[in-house]
Amino acid sequence: MAEAFEVRASSRNLPISPQKARLVVDIVRGKGVDSAIDTLRFTPNKAAEPVFKLIESAAANAYENYGLDREDLFISQIFVDDGRRLKRGRFGSRGRYKPLIKRQCHITVILAEREDEE
Repeated sequence: MAEAFEVRASSRNLPISPQKARLVVDIVRGKGVDSAIDTLRFTPNKAAEPVFKLIESAAANAYENYGLDREDLFISQIFVDDGRRLKRGRFGSRGRYKPLIKRQCHITVILAEREDEE
């Protein structure tokens, strides 16, 4: 059996904590593209919009570059990696320094074509 065709898209250096992005990514893992987009459209998290745009972009790439139909695509892999960290800080009481670490993340989505069972 030949392996299914895969389309990859990624978004890098998003100003969202990886932990918060993973909560949204876990919702759509393994779903079809249309089902995942409908779910993300009504998800109130901040990370839902970039994940929504990324899946839309991957589906558009599959259609334009490879001629794959959107109904046949599903999210085979989607994962969030740690990005770089912006290290900032502010001064606290009694002359102390309180560090603020602003985390970023990279999101990668891989869409695959569903195989017809005959």
